[in-house]
Amino acid sequence: MKKRVYEIIEEAEPGNRASEIFDIFLISFISLNAISLVVGTVEEIHQIAPRAFRLFEIVSVAIFTVEYLLRVWSCSVNPRYAHPVLGRLRFMVSPLALIDLLAILPFYMAPFIGLHGLDLRFLRAVRLLAQIVRLSRYFSSMRTLARVLHTRRGELLAVVLVLSLLLVMTSSLIFFAENEAQPDTFANIPQAMWWSVITLTTVGYGDVFPVTVAGRLLAGLIAVVGIGLFALPAGILGSGFMEEIGKGKNATRVCPHCGKEIHE
Repeated sequence: MKKRVYEIIEEAEPGNRASEIFDIFLISFISLNAISLVVGTVEEIHQIAPRAFRLFEIVSVAIFTVEYLLRVWSCSVNPRYAHPVLGRLRFMVSPLALIDLLAILPFYMAPFIGLHGLDLRFLRAVRLLAQIVRLSRYFSSMRTLARVLHTRRGELLAVVLVLSLLLVMTSSLIFFAENEAQPDTFANIPQAMWWSVITLTTVGYGDVFPVTVAGRLLAGLIAVVGIGLFALPAGILGSGFMEEIGKGKNATRVCPHCGKEIHE
């Protein structure tokens, strides 16, 4: 029974009709949950049938809780999680299992956190993000993106470090250039970081801008540098996608029964 449950709740394999139906049901239900959480924030719509929204939330959490417990129970079928205790603990801290837990945990946390009078909207945001991320499990394009991010994590981390250093440098320079002319706007370096962020990203809201000659020259230089630097992650991800697509085309298909290559 455990093996059958594992085969059904995991990603559907060709020919496994029960698993395909389960995946379709779960994708539809997660999508409905995401829509409900979004629409529920519109007070006019929520007031029409608040009990219906609450009932749907309770039913959804109950279904997702059962699904999560079944995944934890049946994961020992996988050799990676074969140990009855340590294997399940290892599965529970895996990324996908943590996302599944985040999708239901805010519901159970809300009563306890609510006792302290805290705003619970961030719990709904966590649930919404978790539900959306859960959908990536069922789409190959999202899994491809995850593989690209994993394989290119070194290059992306290097870009993040360079951008962080540049942010600190530009914030410091604009602070010393503009502090005397605009002591309220550029009161300190952390406050100047807002201007640096919107300038490096070339957004330029216009709410904060330099007025001195040195500050404007610096702003122009930073804007040009920002265009070049923010093109780097796009290039890294683009080349990563091309490599992944190439791997998929060149992959050799093997028959699971006889082990021979399949030629189409």
